[in-house]
Amino acid sequence: MSLSTIGAFALLFFALGAPTVAQDEGGFTPIGAIQAANADGSIPAWEGGVTKPPASYVAGGHHPDPFAEDEPIYRITAADIGKYADMLSPGQVSMLKRYPSSWYLEVYPSRRSASYPADIYRAAEENAASASLTADGNGVQNCRRTSPFPAPENGLQAIWNHMLRYRGESILRSIGQAAPTPSGSYTMVRIDEKAMWVYNRKGTTSETSGNRLANFWQKVAAPARLAGTLLLVHETLDQGADPRIAWVYNAGQRRVRRAPHIAYDNPGTAADGQRTTDQFDMFNGSPDRYDWELIGRREMIVPYNCYKLHSDRLKHSDIIQAGHVDPSVLRYEKHRVWVVEARLKDGTNHIYARRTFFFDEDSWQAVVVDQYDGRGQIWRVSEAYTLNYYEVPMIWDTLLGHYDLQNGRYLCIGFNNEWDIESFDTVYTDADFTPSALRRAGRR
Repeated sequence: MSLSTIGAFALLFFALGAPTVAQDEGGFTPIGAIQAANADGSIPAWEGGVTKPPASYVAGGHHPDPFAEDEPIYRITAADIGKYADMLSPGQVSMLKRYPSSWYLEVYPSRRSASYPADIYRAAEENAASASLTADGNGVQNCRRTSPFPAPENGLQAIWNHMLRYRGESILRSIGQAAPTPSGSYTMVRIDEKAMWVYNRKGTTSETSGNRLANFWQKVAAPARLAGTLLLVHETLDQGADPRIAWVYNAGQRRVRRAPHIAYDNPGTAADGQRTTDQFDMFNGSPDRYDWELIGRREMIVPYNCYKLHSDRLKHSDIIQAGHVDPSVLRYEKHRVWVVEARLKDGTNHIYARRTFFFDEDSWQAVVVDQYDGRGQIWRVSEAYTLNYYEVPMIWDTLLGHYDLQNGRYLCIGFNNEWDIESFDTVYTDADFTPSALRRAGRR
């Protein structure tokens, strides 16, 4: 498929009331983003993104802000909704209305910082010509290393772009997860994680991966009442032919068991019911319970370059407030996004009857997701507070926020301001991600 296909979407009009992006400037990035600036220059042209660390960066440490000198250009509050609603999601508007005296969006100059290694761009260009969905749309084929469909033709291709986007080849990290009550009280849950992104590895294709997207391992390390539970997941590229396989080690029973419930809308690990399993990384797993509709592109205010939130100068308690995180440590920018509607299929079930995804065009990272209940009411809004991990380089979140507009609670996962930073160069083998390895780790 040629990237020129993407220009067809310029003829669409965006159903949520915001205009589509006119594509008459010409030129696309390898990932499929419009390379040129928008009409008024508020979104700049993409010029390669951030490709090397600032001079102050120390390998293995937190990431200094390459845009630290930027000042906010305006602030969006509940009083300004009418002025900015066409650049916000319905969920973002609902957040402003839910917390009119404490929640706001500090909007900074737009910096198209997204960048990937050269081979990832080569892979994206190759994928555009070769990749396809499986017959049932529940898998992908003939692609390698990164998002398969730079010029998506439907919503299924778009959600696979998010799930297969490049996130390095491995990760080792300890992160915090907190689910504050409406009053703001919380217990920090510490989670140790490691992953081997099999599909993203150099030299691997969808056909040579053993139908493996990723191997994922997770351990609850604290508090003591939750500690000791371990999770192992083998995530597949063709979920129709070979669904996800998961195992859980229960510390009390000292046994490893298969865990078919680690999927869909079953509760996330130690999340106090505030997120579903498939909300991890904004969306993961099989897309087969939804009909996916590609709406088109729009310009939108989204979290981006959130280095201040990521800083080791902050304590976790500096960030966590009642109802939401402290908005003063967040950064929002105007970017172009792809919009996808997911509606629950007849005869299937999920607590979210509808989900609207907003994907950053420069990275395919989902930056905002609105989730609706069975009555058609917005229930939860999720935001990914992203930055460029420029030592890789890649775009990924430093923190995910899932805000419950109905019960006044929220959940954030990814805190590491007070701990060691992620490592993206740990070398793993398949033997590190077996049930026997899970059992040994649980008994140590």
